[in-house]
Amino acid sequence: MSAATHKSSALFKSSLGKKYLMGLTGLFLISFLLVHCFVNAMVFFDRSGSLFNEYAHFMGTNIIIRIMEVVLFAGLLLHIIDGLMLYFQNRAARPQGYAYNKPNANSSWYSRSMAILGTLLLTFLIMHLAHFWVHSRFMEDNMLKQPHPDFKTDMLNLYSLMVDTFSNPIVVVIYVLAQVALAYHLLHGFWSAFQSLGLNHTKYNNAIHMAGTAFAIVIPFIFALMPIVIYLRTIGVM
Repeated sequence: MSAATHKSSALFKSSLGKKYLMGLTGLFLISFLLVHCFVNAMVFFDRSGSLFNEYAHFMGTNIIIRIMEVVLFAGLLLHIIDGLMLYFQNRAARPQGYAYNKPNANSSWYSRSMAILGTLLLTFLIMHLAHFWVHSRFMEDNMLKQPHPDFKTDMLNLYSLMVDTFSNPIVVVIYVLAQVALAYHLLHGFWSAFQSLGLNHTKYNNAIHMAGTAFAIVIPFIFALMPIVIYLRTIGVM
């Protein structure tokens, strides 16, 4: 092993290296959320679902997007593993917890609860993948092949699957609550990612905080609004 490789390996095994990796994977996942939110937002502009299906078809068949899908799963896995390692490392460093400290005076509750929020989001993500990704990639689902005059012959009707999934009010409530957890996770995670990568500076820290707060509110709000709107359509309210 060369000196440079050994130095790089040592860096990512250190606490600083883990935080750097956490920030890097965090920003990557934030960029994915932005793209995913844009595609999902198509349901608001076309009640028939054809616009959403067009974008979903492109995302599902474009070779570059499919490669990035693998990179996304790798980044997500790294983010989870790195987060768990940092959590247990921090706990080991202070086995007595906050017995002699006042955490409320030093940090927000959600910044101290990133592991819990992350675990809730992971549980939701597994359910979300089971609802949509597994169906579209691995299952022969007749609902995905329902004909539509505007659809290409090889286009899956993912909107129909979405309508069926969100016809259950319990599922809708779970999705909305998950977005609340996502919002709090992003409130700390967005800023923390820039800080971990050394991209913070007094000149633009306020701008990063404002952008992070806006992102943490707007993106989860759109994600939460989507199942609500679709459910209201299924019961004839919209």
